[in-house]
Amino acid sequence: MVNSDVPMLSVSVVLYNTENEVISSLIECILKTSINLRLFLIDNSEKNKLNDLSTDPRVSYLFNNANIGYGAAHNIGIRKSMELGYHYHLIMNPDITFKDGTLENIYAFMESNRDVGSLMPKVYYENGSLQRLCKLLPTPFDLIGRRFFGNTSWAKRQNEKYELHDFNYNDILNTPCLSGCFMFVRTNLFEKSGIFDQQYFMYLEDYDLTRRIHKIAKTIFYPGVSIVHGHAKESYRNGKLLRIHMQSAIKYFNKWGWFFDKERKDLNSEVLESIEK
Repeated sequence: MVNSDVPMLSVSVVLYNTENEVISSLIECILKTSINLRLFLIDNSEKNKLNDLSTDPRVSYLFNNANIGYGAAHNIGIRKSMELGYHYHLIMNPDITFKDGTLENIYAFMESNRDVGSLMPKVYYENGSLQRLCKLLPTPFDLIGRRFFGNTSWAKRQNEKYELHDFNYNDILNTPCLSGCFMFVRTNLFEKSGIFDQQYFMYLEDYDLTRRIHKIAKTIFYPGVSIVHGHAKESYRNGKLLRIHMQSAIKYFNKWGWFFDKERKDLNSEVLESIEK
């Protein structure tokens, strides 16, 4: 149990034409916690249809009346968390569920490990299979190979290295590249790392932010708890989303480096060495 009269945790969830049943399941998971928290539902939909979700006093519904992008919408919640002085901020996708005690477990771990800046738990698909969301920092070959040459032996070998297939997902791993579907972040670090880079409309903004946080603190995969994520890889089936994904990749490599990125090389080597040990 985590008892405090002072709010310790804020959570932001970005909505876009989200089904009421999906977000209701997540809200139920979040509000069962014993942690004093504030939940920001940030709606990028064109129509205000989800306002009735904010009946609990811990829930704030913010309607943007436009799709301003994933990172830009989450930044609204992050800024409010920083202004209000919450100790931690959780960035989360709406299609997530988890068992009672999950947030308390993570909170206790973060309180006991002050060198950890952000955390992602073990993530499963709805069918019970593991999502391999611990990765190396991507190279252009990684993203191009897995998207356009996925059936070739070269692309499969490249992707297995990128997705850390030698990692057993039973140990804590400090890696600069983690999924943004669930980012439990020490709020005061945003002052140094910055928040989401809004040049990304969607995709790779989580890799960008995790990499910046990694410069000042550990960014870890934590197998002590698990969540279920209904991840659908929409850009593999939707031409518009594929175009957005490609645009984000170009912006990412323009920012960090395409084929010559010494920091990427050094950080990836550190991750691979830690797995081998």
